[in-house]
Amino acid sequence: MTPSQNRTLSSPVRVSFDYTRSTGPVLGSYLSGLSERTLLAGRTSDGRVITPPLEYDPTTYQATTDFVEVAATGTVTSWVWCPEPVEGQPLDRPFAWVLVTLDGATEPMLHALDVTSPEQVHIGQRVRVRWAAELTGAITDIACFEVTDEPKSAGWPRPATSPAINTSGLPGEATPKVVTPVNLNYTYAASPEESAFFRGLADGRIVGQRCPACNKVYVPPRGACPTDGVPTAEEVELSQSGTVTTYCIVNVPFMGQKIKPPYVSAYILLDGADIALQHIIQEIPADEVRMGMRVEAVWKPREEWGTTIENIDYFRPTGEPDADYDSYKHHL
Repeated sequence: MTPSQNRTLSSPVRVSFDYTRSTGPVLGSYLSGLSERTLLAGRTSDGRVITPPLEYDPTTYQATTDFVEVAATGTVTSWVWCPEPVEGQPLDRPFAWVLVTLDGATEPMLHALDVTSPEQVHIGQRVRVRWAAELTGAITDIACFEVTDEPKSAGWPRPATSPAINTSGLPGEATPKVVTPVNLNYTYAASPEESAFFRGLADGRIVGQRCPACNKVYVPPRGACPTDGVPTAEEVELSQSGTVTTYCIVNVPFMGQKIKPPYVSAYILLDGADIALQHIIQEIPADEVRMGMRVEAVWKPREEWGTTIENIDYFRPTGEPDADYDSYKHHL
C-alpha cells in the first residue's frame, strides 16, 4: 500500500435546516415590539425587570403578564472579546460580547458591541441599541450595541403602551412564528477502515472488513468488531448484489431532496456481508418493493465517481427469486 493509499480521508460536512416555532404570547409580544423599536420587559413577582421577558415567573411559576418598556440605552456590566467571528454572529469583524443592563431593567441582556479593539470597551460603559435597517420582528432587529455618551435615562421602566404588545399574556395577534436557520459545520475524518471503503468505491468496488474472531464481515467497515471488540484486519471485497431486509416508502418531501417521492429507502444485505447497507431502490414501483427482494447496485457514469457512496446511484431488482426468510431474519 502506498503512503497516499494509507492516508485517512476527511471531508467538510454541513448540516443545515430551518427550524420554525411559534413564539407564544410573551416572546411574540417582545418580537412584535422590536418591529416598532420598542424594548419589552417582564416584571417578576419579586420586582425584577427582565428583557427579553421570561415566559414564566421563576418564583411563582405563573405565566408572565406584567409588561413594561425599557430604554434602548444601557450600561455594560460584563464583556468578553471575540477576535474571530463565525458565520451567523451579529458582526463579521472582531467585536465584544457584552452584558448590558438597559435603563429601566434590573437584569442584563447579552448582545454584541461594535468596537474595533478590546481597549474600547469597559465595565460601566454607556451603550445604545443600533437598530437594523429593516425591522422584521426578529431578535436581529437589534443589529448590535454601539458606544454612546448619553447619560442614564430617567423615567424607565414605563407602562407598556405599544399596540404591538399583548399585555394580557394570552394568545392573540402578537404570536408570530419565527424561522431560524440551524447550521452545523465540521470536518469528518474517516477511520483507516472507512477510508479503504471510500477508496474502494472510487475503484468501483464495495469492500468491508472481517472480524478475525467471529468472521463477521462489516460494510461499511468498522475498526473493531462490535460483538467481540477485536480489531478487524482482513479486507473483503463484497458482491454488488444483495437482499432487501427492511425498507420504508418516503412520501414526505423535504428541503434538499434529490428524488421526487414516493421512493424507497432500504437496508440491503449484500451477499457475504453480516450487516445491511442503506440505500435507495429504483426501477420498480414503490409499492412493489418487498422484504427478501433481490437487488443489485447501479453505478453512476465513471466520470462522476469520487470517494463517496453516491457513486452507487441506486439499487434495482435483479429478477431473481426472493431470498428465503431464514437467510436474512437475523438482520431485521
